[in-house]
Amino acid sequence: MKRSCFAFAVVALITCFTGRAAESNRPSKLLTIDLPSSLRLAGARNIDIQLAREKFAEAHAAEESAIERFFPWVAPGVTYRKHDNLIQNTEGLIEEVHKQSYAPGGTVAAQTEIGDAIFKSLEAHQLAKAARHGLDAQQQETILEAARGYFDLAAAHEAVGVAREALRASTDYAAEIGRAVDAGIAFKGDALRVKVQQQRDEIELRRAEENVRVASAKLVQILHLDPIVELMPRDASVVPLSIISAKESLGDLVSQALATRPETQQSAAFLSAAEQGKNGAIYGPLIPSVGGQAFFGGLGGGMDSHTGRFGESEDYVASVAWRVGPGGLFDFGNIHAQQARLREAAFTAEKVVDQVANEVITGQARVQSLADQIATAKQSLSDAEEALRLGKERKEFGVGVVLETILAEQDLARARNDYLNIVTDYNKTQYALLRALGRLSSPQSSDSSRGR
Repeated sequence: MKRSCFAFAVVALITCFTGRAAESNRPSKLLTIDLPSSLRLAGARNIDIQLAREKFAEAHAAEESAIERFFPWVAPGVTYRKHDNLIQNTEGLIEEVHKQSYAPGGTVAAQTEIGDAIFKSLEAHQLAKAARHGLDAQQQETILEAARGYFDLAAAHEAVGVAREALRASTDYAAEIGRAVDAGIAFKGDALRVKVQQQRDEIELRRAEENVRVASAKLVQILHLDPIVELMPRDASVVPLSIISAKESLGDLVSQALATRPETQQSAAFLSAAEQGKNGAIYGPLIPSVGGQAFFGGLGGGMDSHTGRFGESEDYVASVAWRVGPGGLFDFGNIHAQQARLREAAFTAEKVVDQVANEVITGQARVQSLADQIATAKQSLSDAEEALRLGKERKEFGVGVVLETILAEQDLARARNDYLNIVTDYNKTQYALLRALGRLSSPQSSDSSRGR
């Protein structure tokens, strides 16, 4: 696709995008994006989803091909025959004959192994259903990855703000201590301590800026956008979202997931396809192969090069047959292979059920745990802010020491980052639980999210 077409598609899908000139050390395109736009783009442009669509198209075509095996084929053409020298006649005598014939016309032929065709078409139908569910599963997985990528991007941008605030505080404090040292009322060692903290804050800011670029690149890859684009969240403020109701019981959630997850439906389709394959190996050969052929045209010719009389000619052939041996009756190797395939599909289906149930249980446990951690982290952030305020008051009265203020600044930065990380994990885990429940087929769930 040309770049102009790509730009048009992005503008059409994301009305909230705005561009601005890039700095010399940044990509040439800086675009803002929100969560709903990320989810819509993920469903429209992601490479994995497009691959899954093609796999479904391939499976659907295979089903059509299996059905077409029931229909006859037509072969129009001209047949020319010539014979010279010896031939045996109907009475057994060897004669020298020179003759030729030609037969223009068309042949309608059908040769169908009915049992094989029936079970192959049933198997192909189930495989097409499995591919359809596989596409649904890939869409939900990609939407989850897009949501995670957006939350990581928003958290990275807010972490930059936290790092800049910490650096600003340490820089101001370093200037203040520097003036006090110059005036002879402060210890130089205290100034060096503050300088070390300032340098640490500079490193943390640079790391935070690096994380922003990495998070943007990851989201760009998920959305299959122009690699030179750098994404920026429309609202970098990370707040807890309320997506999953805490009133639903674990048993109801597991039952719901097993009923709606495309993976469970896909494994059931694979199991049904294996069942049809096994039935085809056992019962398919019992149904005879039916063949028929009809020729409609003309026949002409004669002795030597004489064309002779030309007139209408028709031939009809019908056959019914059973195959015994490989590919037919008593093909025990094929039967045993199909039975093993069926058992394998059954075990795979059981494994998928266990995995889905585990994802629901783990997701709910993490959501509940992170919800509790948010309250604790919020209180810790409030306490760290109060401790820093009290430390500054003590310093103003000449009671506090430099190390005490530095430690309070570090505690506040850690508390802010802890709160940010916990909230981000909480939002990501809620989306993961939605994925486990099979509810991520469309982005509207994010539109109804409310801040807590």
